[in-house]
Amino acid sequence: MLAAIRLYQAVLSPRRPARCRFTPTCSSFAATAITRHGVAAGAAMTARRLRDCRPEVPRGTVYPVL
Repeated sequence: MLAAIRLYQAVLSPRRPARCRFTPTCSSFAATAITRHGVAAGAAMTARRLRDCRPEVPRGTVYPVL
């Protein structure tokens, strides 16, 4: 799972315009959540964060891994 995230960060992310509303980025959040809490809990945390991403959320909103 972490390898897929790192591959995305290295290959795909640089080719896309920066649109993440949260700090850290969603891919960084996912990698940290999985590293700290394991795959199941980290994936669930990431899914909640992606659910919370909406146009009305200001860019740069801090949403850390707890």
